[in-house]
Amino acid sequence: MKAIEIREPGGPDVLQLTERPDPVAGPGELLVDVKAAGVNRPDCLQRQGGYAPPPGTSDIPGLEIAGEVQAVGEGVSSYAVGDTVCGLVPGGGYAALCVVNEANALPVPAGFSFSEAAAVPETYFTVWHNVFQRGGLKPGEVLLVHGGSSGIGTTAIQLAKAFGATVITTAGSAEKCEACTGLGADTAINYREEDFVDIVKDVTDGKGADVILDMVGGDYISRNYQAAAVEGRVVQIAFLRGPVAEADFSKLMLKRLVHTGSTLRPRSVAFKAAIADELRQQVWPLFEKRAIAPVMDTLFPLERAAAAHRRMEESQHIGKIMLDLE
Repeated sequence: MKAIEIREPGGPDVLQLTERPDPVAGPGELLVDVKAAGVNRPDCLQRQGGYAPPPGTSDIPGLEIAGEVQAVGEGVSSYAVGDTVCGLVPGGGYAALCVVNEANALPVPAGFSFSEAAAVPETYFTVWHNVFQRGGLKPGEVLLVHGGSSGIGTTAIQLAKAFGATVITTAGSAEKCEACTGLGADTAINYREEDFVDIVKDVTDGKGADVILDMVGGDYISRNYQAAAVEGRVVQIAFLRGPVAEADFSKLMLKRLVHTGSTLRPRSVAFKAAIADELRQQVWPLFEKRAIAPVMDTLFPLERAAAAHRRMEESQHIGKIMLDLE
């Protein structure tokens, strides 16, 4: 099969098209003829040598796919050959064939293209777990999501609004802010021109944000504590500005804050399966009605994976960057 491999740690050009042996579906697994695959920040970290795949998984990058089931392993009961699925995988997505555990696969939503379906797993699993499960966002509460124009951000805005929250977001340009408000964000803050702490306090009448989803880290950590409401929850999912920060931790005590975080890739099949079940019950009906959908930025052919990574690292995209294998 055709696949993209990482020749050595480095920049986007270390991604190269190669041929690998076809994978085989093991017990409980689906072999998927991949039609589209998502490009995500963890892929870039893996390419740079900073995010190794879990032991026993493929070294091929790519965490989310969509396509047609080509074969099923022993014991598979949920899907059959010919079914169209999308799935969350621990690696191997940048390839013509990929194996996914049936418990971590979901049917392609009605009316979705393969590229739209492949844009779902990584971001929707991540947002659902971190905003709703860890962050405990409730209807009527305020969510502050940083990087609102990213794949994670556009997902968080839509899901939070769909479930009755007020959404404040930050983005790096007027165009990106406009895209965020177009998705339903109540307030979009251009962080290059405005202080998000002041704006959050202003639009919430001094209360602050109940849940903050942050992938920036660095100096944002201390500022998140300032922007958080009493009993607020700060959920950390990445550190674009680095994991080390100086912060006034007295605010954790005075506001009774919770600062938590998570990674998704190393978690068990069973853990991800529980998220998949909730998504199928709570979110798939919204997809079927087209009430929400992934925001698509750019679709690159598989052989241009390096260009897709460059697009990701330039941070000019709005929504998801995808690889097309059809």
